[in-house]
Amino acid sequence: MTDDADRIISLYDGHALAFDKDRSRTLFEKPQLDQLRGLVRRGGSILDIGCGTGEPIARYLIEAGHDLTGIDASPAMIALCSDRFPHVTWAVADMRTLSLGRRFDGVLAWNSFFHLRPADQRKMFSVFQRHAAPNAALMFTSGPRGGEALGSYQGEPLYHASLEPYEYRALLGEHGFAVESYDPENAACRGHTIWLARYCA
Repeated sequence: MTDDADRIISLYDGHALAFDKDRSRTLFEKPQLDQLRGLVRRGGSILDIGCGTGEPIARYLIEAGHDLTGIDASPAMIALCSDRFPHVTWAVADMRTLSLGRRFDGVLAWNSFFHLRPADQRKMFSVFQRHAAPNAALMFTSGPRGGEALGSYQGEPLYHASLEPYEYRALLGEHGFAVESYDPENAACRGHTIWLARYCA
């Protein structure tokens, strides 16, 4: 599955328009995003890691008044974001090496970093930490248990991986984050497993 993990960026970049068409705009994630927003000051800055095409999550956060910065490794997806929201900061960047030199009131990695192999996921907690302002909120999605899995998109293998929940808790703690909530396989959120933490350092 290692090669499939390496192909994730090219898969999304090559199918950006199809993904944009297929992506639900119903914002079923709204209750969870509002939990994140509840820990972020009014109008506070939010870093969206793996922002995709900016629809619907980034749009919701922008329209709610947040100072959003979106990053994605797909140039085609960032181009769509820039066309839709030209006043917002967007950047093509690999989340694994992200270093923006700025800290945010909120950090979001929704359906993004679970495409990384386990070793890279472990390293992401340093990325979260160096972009988190004091008391920043962090929200990310993971699998409900450890392991690797292959789905498919547009006929190509789609790689996913997850650590065990206890390891995510340990990594959060090691990097100064306190878990606010852990919501595994939320049925109302289409089976997503959602973590919400606050940076306490």
